[in-house]
Amino acid sequence: MAKINTVSGTIFPNQMGRTLMHEHMVYANPGWDLDSLCIHFKLGELASICAQSLVKVKEHGVKTVVDATAPDMWRNVELDKMVADKTGINIICATGMFHETAGMSAYWRFRGQALDIITEMYESFMRELTVGIGDSGIKAGAIKVGTGNGNISAYEERLLKAAAKAQKETGVPIITHTENGTMGPEQAALLIGEGVNPHKIVIGHMCGNPDIEYQLNVINRGAYTGFDRWGIGYFRPDSSRKTTILELLQLGHANHIVMSHDANAKIMGRLLVMPDIIQALIKDWNYTHVFEHIIPQLLEAGVTAKQVDQMLVDNPRDIFFG
Repeated sequence: MAKINTVSGTIFPNQMGRTLMHEHMVYANPGWDLDSLCIHFKLGELASICAQSLVKVKEHGVKTVVDATAPDMWRNVELDKMVADKTGINIICATGMFHETAGMSAYWRFRGQALDIITEMYESFMRELTVGIGDSGIKAGAIKVGTGNGNISAYEERLLKAAAKAQKETGVPIITHTENGTMGPEQAALLIGEGVNPHKIVIGHMCGNPDIEYQLNVINRGAYTGFDRWGIGYFRPDSSRKTTILELLQLGHANHIVMSHDANAKIMGRLLVMPDIIQALIKDWNYTHVFEHIIPQLLEAGVTAKQVDQMLVDNPRDIFFG
């Protein structure tokens, strides 16, 4: 029977349970630690902050969380392991790279002037998937990649092709980032064109685009659409996400949707105090919002418990083990 890598070792399909497919322990923009006024936390202190925020999901039956943090988003597998130990939650970490604008593309773009960085990125991903991340002994269980707003750059195209190559060799899922509700179908088309099984593709942040045709353009290719930014009203109100997901469910597509928040317990850098208007738009942005508010609303609108389980239990299990 196949097993999947978590930061605490491998697990079997029946150990996944309810799963949040796209979260973060912390988030950091590259260069945050160069700010002389940034706040540095001891790792144990940061782990306690994360665990305190994440452990609440256990009350809602969540057993597994995918930390979809790429290495250049300040992924920290030692932190993941400490949080997993504190909470008893299965945490799956990712290899990969973020999109060109928000990630750390300079190194690879420099090498790409003379070298085949598709192969080099693939080799880097493969080491983290099969040998381990650094000297931690922890193996990644997914690949995270992304593209920018309204375009897949030449760098991002090579990134996606490297991810496809590693996916085909290992069978792990690819989880993506899309910007402003754009390039989801294009991501799916590129990855599938490179030979990736669409059943192993989760196009992230699809809930950023309310157009049903945009959604179906991904679903009809066999890939999964990520409704994974619940609670971030700054990008789009939950009422819009709810309208779109209800239409997809009415069309019979519960088997191609996953749900999550894209939440984090801490944004690294100097003290971040948002204006009141933004704080109001993200007041529900946390790891439990789907369970405390969104699922009750969906059930009231006629969604069945079976459909909810499909999105939170069956689909994540099938993505990793199917």
